[in-house]
Amino acid sequence: MQYEREAADFESEGELCAAWLYRPETPAMADGEDPPVVVMAHGFAGTREMALPQFAERFAERGFAVLLFDYRSFGDSAGEPRNLVSPDRHVADWRAAVDHVRSLDGVDPDRVAVWGSSFSGGHALVTAARENVAACVGQVPFLDGMRTLPYLVEQNGLSFGIDATVAALDDFARKYTFREPRYIPVVGQPGELAALSTPGSEAGYREMVPDDLREEEWNRCAARILLTVATYRPLEHAGRVDCPALLVEAREDQLVPGSAVDATVQRLGDVERVRIDGDHFDPYTDAFEPVVEREATFLERHLA
Repeated sequence: MQYEREAADFESEGELCAAWLYRPETPAMADGEDPPVVVMAHGFAGTREMALPQFAERFAERGFAVLLFDYRSFGDSAGEPRNLVSPDRHVADWRAAVDHVRSLDGVDPDRVAVWGSSFSGGHALVTAARENVAACVGQVPFLDGMRTLPYLVEQNGLSFGIDATVAALDDFARKYTFREPRYIPVVGQPGELAALSTPGSEAGYREMVPDDLREEEWNRCAARILLTVATYRPLEHAGRVDCPALLVEAREDQLVPGSAVDATVQRLGDVERVRIDGDHFDPYTDAFEPVVEREATFLERHLA
């Protein structure tokens, strides 16, 4: 093993975020100084155990420290209600994670990169626009709710849009009357009411879930996100990103429309765009090797 993993929990807005810190045996810095650090978190309703350790381990083997964390109300982190997908809360957790990692001994606080995948690809971009980071990686990144929601409805049908709206409004009513959320599945088959029910999404998402994680723990989220996601537009922050960015796009992505990537690339000043064959979930499985190699090379070029 070329790294050690330790607990590195931190607080975000007064609540605990569970985190792992991977420390490389050999820093990427040629002069032997403290290693650069990559801050990572999962996408929609995911937790740190879901396919992300393979990326963190590979980066650590290349000489980077890695902070991998769970959002509040997910995984081992604190926070109520549970399984609340909230872009605002997630971005606050990202900024707290960047502040936290800069306070740690044994890492270089001036060489911090942010790495996000799927929904967190957008969070990483927003964080890069608001924090002074050295690099940003967005893997099959969610970038524009205004483009994404119609894309999902187009694949799922109008009845999905109606059912999703009803469920979201019910959840908002529960929120403002101090009741438990209206939960829906994170993934489901086409035609089912789930946050991710486009063709192939359920199978791809389940590939990331460890065998020992119970379905009732991970396959649910508060339905309100089905409406709030439309107003979340990370691409609007792209013009304020000063660091180099890498966007990894899947040609057959069933969740992220290519038009959102097009619009974001046009707004970024220093950007590399990589297209891979496959769908939204292939970077975690079939396309893992070429994707992680390209990402690690990008990070070496801009951090080491």
